[in-house]
Amino acid sequence: MEHLKTIPAIQQALLAKQVSSVEIAKFYLDRIDRFNKKINAFTHVDHEKTLAYAKHADWMIQQGHAKPLTGIPVGMKDLFVTKDMPTTCGSRMLKGYMSPFNATLVQRFMDDGGVVMGKNNMDEFAMGSSNETSYYGHCANPWNTEHVPGGSSGGSAACVAADLAIASIGTDTGGSIRQPASFCGITGIKPTYGRISRYGMVAFASSLDQAGPMARTAEDCAIILNRLSGFDRNDLTTSRMQVPDFTKTLNDSIDGLVVGLPEEYFSDQLDSACAKLIDDAIEELKKLGVRFKSIHLENLKYAVATYYI
Repeated sequence: MEHLKTIPAIQQALLAKQVSSVEIAKFYLDRIDRFNKKINAFTHVDHEKTLAYAKHADWMIQQGHAKPLTGIPVGMKDLFVTKDMPTTCGSRMLKGYMSPFNATLVQRFMDDGGVVMGKNNMDEFAMGSSNETSYYGHCANPWNTEHVPGGSSGGSAACVAADLAIASIGTDTGGSIRQPASFCGITGIKPTYGRISRYGMVAFASSLDQAGPMARTAEDCAIILNRLSGFDRNDLTTSRMQVPDFTKTLNDSIDGLVVGLPEEYFSDQLDSACAKLIDDAIEELKKLGVRFKSIHLENLKYAVATYYI
């Protein structure tokens, strides 16, 4: 089981009958039982329900109805409403709240035969960037439990980094997927606004919030994005445009790509260690044919104030 670390690897093993969805679910439930107490990435886990989801996934495979996410164990940030599990948004105020319906993206995941492992810890009502404001206790970074995992989707990032699930679905308003993904060494995508339905997602700032995948690889994120994207009549801000196959361009060359470097980002306030990492990344990208040019973002000074409004 240790070698099944990506969605394609699990898909291949399931379809070849080398392993069952139930076996995979039990493997991750065991890891959650062993390690979650130390990092607190999950605030709710229900073994019985998770195994029921896994049994349904095995039935789909047996019937020849397997889909791209069938049998894939995933965590859900605890602000997506779920009718079979409590939704608390990391707050005492919602302790024990049970929704009468699933969020659209939760339902799409389950319709694909995905296996929900539980609800992931988060900053209370997504208002934080360190996952220290959760009523259910802070979440630790699996790489160093004395460090924070970032936030507000800290539990989602930590659960993937600690191998407690293959992926998690987080949300991003001003960095809440991207920042914890960076802190925990995984991949996270904030999709374009309107790409994924927000129906059943407890809002922080409705004009900025967007759900997105968090996983070990860009390919896994692309596969999840393929399945969760698309118009939803319950969220009229979702795009009616056809959803492209995000996996098709993963191996395209970036030779000739032009990237702007905003001069405002490179102020005296930039930490020297961060500056070095950025410079190193620029040099690596240059080797791959990327060209860089200096640009100005003149209104950047208003960004934080506008975000808080």
